[in-house]
Amino acid sequence: MKDGFIKVAACTPLIKVADTDYNAERIIEMIIDAEGQGVKICVFPELCITGYTCQDLFYQDTLLDGAMSSLMKIVKTTAEYDMLCAVGLPVKNRGKIFNCAAVFRRGEVCAFIPKTHLPNYNEFYEARHFAAYDGEDTYVDLSRFFDDGRNHGAEMCQCLYTFRSFPELTVGFEICEDLWTADPVSNHLAKYGATLICNLSASNEVIGKEKYRRELVSNQSARLVAGYIYCSAGDGESTQDMVFSGHNIIAENGTILCESKLFENGMTVSEIDLKKLAFERRKLSTYPKEEVFDESVAKAGCLENIATFILPPFSEQQTRLTRFVSKTPFIPSDKSERDERCHLILQMQSHGLMKRISHTNAQSVVIGISGGLDSTLALLVCVMAMDLLNRPHTDIVAVTMPCFGTTKRTRSNAEILCECLGVTFKEVNITKSVLQHFEDIGHDPNNHNVVFENGQARERTKVLMNIANQVNGLVVGTGDLSELALGWATYNGDHMSMYGVNASVPKTLVRHIVKYYAETCGFEPLEQVLNDIYDTPVSPELLPTDESGTEITQKTEDLVGPYELHDFFLYYAIRWGCEPRKVLRLAEYAFGGEYERETIVHWLKTFYRRFFSQQFKRSCLPDGAKIGSVTLSPRGDWRMPSDAVARLWVEQVEKL
Repeated sequence: MKDGFIKVAACTPLIKVADTDYNAERIIEMIIDAEGQGVKICVFPELCITGYTCQDLFYQDTLLDGAMSSLMKIVKTTAEYDMLCAVGLPVKNRGKIFNCAAVFRRGEVCAFIPKTHLPNYNEFYEARHFAAYDGEDTYVDLSRFFDDGRNHGAEMCQCLYTFRSFPELTVGFEICEDLWTADPVSNHLAKYGATLICNLSASNEVIGKEKYRRELVSNQSARLVAGYIYCSAGDGESTQDMVFSGHNIIAENGTILCESKLFENGMTVSEIDLKKLAFERRKLSTYPKEEVFDESVAKAGCLENIATFILPPFSEQQTRLTRFVSKTPFIPSDKSERDERCHLILQMQSHGLMKRISHTNAQSVVIGISGGLDSTLALLVCVMAMDLLNRPHTDIVAVTMPCFGTTKRTRSNAEILCECLGVTFKEVNITKSVLQHFEDIGHDPNNHNVVFENGQARERTKVLMNIANQVNGLVVGTGDLSELALGWATYNGDHMSMYGVNASVPKTLVRHIVKYYAETCGFEPLEQVLNDIYDTPVSPELLPTDESGTEITQKTEDLVGPYELHDFFLYYAIRWGCEPRKVLRLAEYAFGGEYERETIVHWLKTFYRRFFSQQFKRSCLPDGAKIGSVTLSPRGDWRMPSDAVARLWVEQVEKL
């Protein structure tokens, strides 16, 4: 499937206990519905052909034969559909009854996968009726259901399925209790390469079980770095003392992609990103290499050797996405969760800075304050660090350094902010020294090129470093993660500091942290100035202002592109290793028409070009606390040669 996505479904039909014909019709209807939605992997509940709650009726040949006959009706009726399905039923074999998942595709039963762990406690009595899988693989003859004179049947065994042309997809099956044990079957399936686990379940509902079930599925998918489809029996099973809710969950590496509401029988559909999972497994050095099935090895247990069978490929098509893809992947959409994250980030930043101040015995910290978002957040972190050290805010020296592009708005906001926070405020106008420098090197100040801009940035850094020497302090950097990704920093200018508190915080998140601080500070003058800074356009303010001195003429996003796009690109291209065409597809889907395709392609090309060409700046970054799952520190998550060529990535963008 294109870009690694495969559409999957957990289907809970409204069944009638012991009415196999009725149940088969409901299952067929749902498979037809799933096929219309483009589903490729379709999972039904445990024992759903008969019903889980048949109790001693499971001994009856009438029920067992009826279940197998209904299975064959389902298999034959859906033979034309390009889908791998699994339904639960009891199967007679070796003189016993096994609780099985029947896996079928294109008119053929691929295998009967028996349940390994049988619960026999509280309300469950499975050991009364079923035999547990013991590792012995046997054959189930199905020839009597065909009239073509050929042998038909399937193995009863624990196995995996993979597909030609889709190597990232390997499907394994476990049944209900197999997940709830101390050593889940899915652990072994993943060891042999399973990237998608399907669980056919009949989990009854009691108070608190919904939350536990959700956490269990989420945690197992995270532990295995896998997709997980959990399909449970619905209220058609409810009888005597047990109530079933049809709680279906689709998870991916710890994230719940989709989940049904309790007591609403139906279909839960989403898409699993198999390439994303494969990327993460390759990256994790502690994730084990896949075991290889070896028939010559004696089995020490029923799950010691699991064979993988290759099935014909699915038809090549682009999976229509329905899963949620946030256009701000670094920012939770829920406000309470977002506020919690902002609070935690401020704590991490301030504690990291506190340690550096304490270790160096710095008498002060020095920070360049511009009235913009980044320097504002850095200043707030400095204040929190001093509070942690029980030191006065006056030990923070905030320096504003107006020059050609400084506006009245940002200069005023910088001064008001410092006054509200009670820090030591200095103004050092660098206009004369910059002009002197231009004269020294023979640069025309009317030529507003990169020399004009970077001359100011480097002068500011020199001022900060020298003031830090004066006050026995250290310079706190203000640059953020998004700027580091794009190389939007002057080398040996704002690129340099003694500790960069924002180095792991993307620009889109910086805004929300400042907003959160404004909402929670409890001091109206501070809240007002922070809100105005929040609303100020992002700008380095290096080009001259208009005649009034109030209008910002140089807006960063006009030059390098919208930060919400670049942060999106950064998350999917670097965190998850997505190819450019997949990043584009996800961006188009997430932003839902907010940007034309041509606009996204244009800025995506800019992102890759700048990301590769500017690595040399990231190779010598100052220390800075790692905050999230994406960081570009050469000592942390990201190591890249400074002279790597972007051709492969840029060429793919140009073809889009």
